[in-house]
Amino acid sequence: MRTDRLTTGLPALDRALGGGLLPGSLTMIVGATGIGKTQLGLHFLHAGLEAGEPSTAIIDLSSRGDSQNHQGYCSDLFERQLSVASLDELLESHFSSASYSPETLPHTVLKFLGYSGHRVLRSQLDVDQWHAWQSELNRRMPVLFRFVYQHLMHGTRRFVVDGIEPIDDPSESLQLDLLELIYHRMLRQEHDWLAREVLREKYRENEHLVQQHAYDHRQSAAVVLVTTKQSMLEQLIAEPLADGDLAAGANTVLLLGRRFQKSEMQRGLYVAKHRGSFADSRIIDFAITDRGLQIAD
Repeated sequence: MRTDRLTTGLPALDRALGGGLLPGSLTMIVGATGIGKTQLGLHFLHAGLEAGEPSTAIIDLSSRGDSQNHQGYCSDLFERQLSVASLDELLESHFSSASYSPETLPHTVLKFLGYSGHRVLRSQLDVDQWHAWQSELNRRMPVLFRFVYQHLMHGTRRFVVDGIEPIDDPSESLQLDLLELIYHRMLRQEHDWLAREVLREKYRENEHLVQQHAYDHRQSAAVVLVTTKQSMLEQLIAEPLADGDLAAGANTVLLLGRRFQKSEMQRGLYVAKHRGSFADSRIIDFAITDRGLQIAD
């Protein structure tokens, strides 16, 4: 097994992926509500902490009124407490040189859209609503840049983006626009470029601190949890990865769904894509237990 990979926290899944996930890559975990996506994402984050990484980050893009229950799952499965950022407090704060202190841990979870029922498809908004929502996003965007940068500066290398809702046309989704921004303009950018985006006019006076806390942007990995309307694994496998779709640009795509096996409904995982590496082509059975997502060898 290759040692330059990032473990998923599930040894059997690591073997199915030729050793784990690649640093610097984008992984999509796709499936219906309740299939186990959040648990798998948390296993990935917990494995980083177990390996000695200083912190992990969750960016929750859910706009619905219900929580993704990251805190509950993390407490039950790993006996860890998550620190949740208050968006209102972060909007009121100002970035200062003190924010560069590596001893100051960033919050673990950022609820960026805030569970306030915001619509996330362009077709759901009229012209005035669209402009109002764009204005609100522009107000919030510095918080998102700052959250990601502070994590990277602190040493975080594992990011989970959760809450991507079902869509028929990817070009309609504001959430996918945000995801593209997070991955390409934050995680995949060199440290000093991102620092300029965050600090703006304060960059020159803090440049020595930026260089002092430089990091290698090629080592960060993002795992994205995408909810689908389809719940059956066969349906997900039959769905093509469309050109231009985010899944087409992802390094790894894992499909989670239900299937009939031995006259009963079970859960299965299929590696639909794992670019540049061996991947097990079989459907992998898994179960959700009080220890989280469990895969049999």
